[in-house]
Amino acid sequence: MTKPTATPAEPPYLRIVAAIRRRIADGELVAGDRVPSTRQIAREWGVALATATKALTTLRLEGLVETRPRTGTVVAGTAPPAASPASPSSTSSSAGAPTSASEQELTLERIVRTGMDIADAEGLSALSMRGVAARLGVAAMSLYRYVTGKDDLVLLMADTAYGEESYPADAPEGWRPRVELGARTLWTLYRRHPWLAQLGPISRPLPLPNLMVHGEWVLSALESHGLDPTRLFDIHVLIYSHSHGLAVHLEREAQAEAATGQSDDEWMDSRAPTLQWLAESGRFPAFTRIVGAFGDGYDLRLDALFEFGLTALLDGLTPIIEGREVTSRWTTSREATTP
Repeated sequence: MTKPTATPAEPPYLRIVAAIRRRIADGELVAGDRVPSTRQIAREWGVALATATKALTTLRLEGLVETRPRTGTVVAGTAPPAASPASPSSTSSSAGAPTSASEQELTLERIVRTGMDIADAEGLSALSMRGVAARLGVAAMSLYRYVTGKDDLVLLMADTAYGEESYPADAPEGWRPRVELGARTLWTLYRRHPWLAQLGPISRPLPLPNLMVHGEWVLSALESHGLDPTRLFDIHVLIYSHSHGLAVHLEREAQAEAATGQSDDEWMDSRAPTLQWLAESGRFPAFTRIVGAFGDGYDLRLDALFEFGLTALLDGLTPIIEGREVTSRWTTSREATTP
């Protein structure tokens, strides 16, 4: 009697591809709708992040989905008809298996840019060496010929991101326009790559040449005003911290939405009963009066808040920078907090 031959089990990533493809074909997901992120896929199907990444990569290669910065992976605008499931022979069943063409085309620039694409779309927490390799269609170990590991890759990504904006050869007249340009340039980069603000505290600055370019621009605008070096650098740190401090919330906002599945407005609506109870408790009269005066509610706009804060900060620093005021209180305060 001939023993029946077992049918090889379908690779997990192909089951995921088929399920999402079916949702698109059935109209459950339409053009522009977000599809599950790698972390959501990993939770829903109980697979590794690399497997989830490979599933999204397969859908992307089929033209069914596309990646949009800060939005994530969405259904493509002009999705083709539902494709037949990819065969294991055409796409390797092991995460990140290389092809000769992919290996030949692999460069450090492609690795760095792919890492940036993942971090831009899904946040730094979604970045992994296996995920980058899966998106590039190479073996994970191939990347280690170019970078020593994830930490090394992240630093290269950050240096590349900071280098995307530069400054004019003809600097604006006056220290304030130059400082404003420096702060707004950093804000632009943080807006484009919100994960940049998550890389470390200001007490542990990153030794990156392209980040130094932005610091050099601000310091050179201030150094001709006769400031004490310590005071000058404190001012530089304050200006940098304004952009960096607000930018931290850009990535956290995206993380919170991914974790809860709620937009900011939906999250606030779900907390409305609690806020109403606090307002009616009588314990917070100023809060109650101010919130009650909003009408349609308070709209937290980070771009507007950045500009408002930059203006207020520079207005306050102007007398110090231009030497129009003796700031003994500043000196005393700093000495009091110095170990």
